[in-house]
Amino acid sequence: MDHSVTTGASEPYAIRNNLLRSLKRDDLMLLEPFLQEMHGETGAILAEPGDPVQYAYFPCGPALASFVIVMDDGRAVETALIGREGAVGGIVSQGRLPAYARAIVQFPGPFLRISIGDLEYAKARSLTLRYLFARYADCLLAQVFQSVACNAAHSIEQRTVKWLLAAIDRTGDHQVPLTQEQLAGMLGVGRSYVSRVMQSLRASGLLETRRGSVCIRDAERLASLSCGCNDALKRHFDLVLAGVYPTCIESTAQRLAMANDVNGSNGATGAHL
Repeated sequence: MDHSVTTGASEPYAIRNNLLRSLKRDDLMLLEPFLQEMHGETGAILAEPGDPVQYAYFPCGPALASFVIVMDDGRAVETALIGREGAVGGIVSQGRLPAYARAIVQFPGPFLRISIGDLEYAKARSLTLRYLFARYADCLLAQVFQSVACNAAHSIEQRTVKWLLAAIDRTGDHQVPLTQEQLAGMLGVGRSYVSRVMQSLRASGLLETRRGSVCIRDAERLASLSCGCNDALKRHFDLVLAGVYPTCIESTAQRLAMANDVNGSNGATGAHL
């Protein structure tokens, strides 16, 4: 990892994380001096089970991270997918605690990170900041609950489609950099099952599989094959944190804006994860 970082987040990055964007201005100003801009590459590990959690990470724009549980046989099964609606790390814990799950970057892009000590400093000075992060923790727990129910009750096809739709909602990109082996691992099923599902979806003209990626051709028809778990989670977010859950239209606009920023930028960049 490159240890040079950009300290003090520029506002465009802060507002490209919906959770940070929902903060009151005074609360955001408490955090801004401590936020560091980072770039996460696919597969970068943010935390391993048992590691002391030292940072909280806020995905910005199209960046995605996952919490995965590493099983005894080495398989890593996803329990939650986190985009710009949330954060990875010790948002509500008091002080440094060990990580229970592996946190890993699934889709490359910018992140903002803050040390747990600086986060606790800011939370101690703002009750509304503590309340907002507590509400996000409720939404994250709801996602884990929904994931457990989905894994038990829904078919591999439904779960595959659910994951792909969740990814494009958060990234605004209909090309998802993901191999079938990676998807099978996150779903906790054999690769052969996912291969058969992808073959069926490809034959129906809903997607294309390319080397290392999946390209969604008809998201509307694809959605008709999904379970209702993404919609249930969105409804809960809208009740608890209105306006924070991402939409594909908003995600596409942010992705294009960030691409324009990169093309027009000639300044220094932050560290890479």
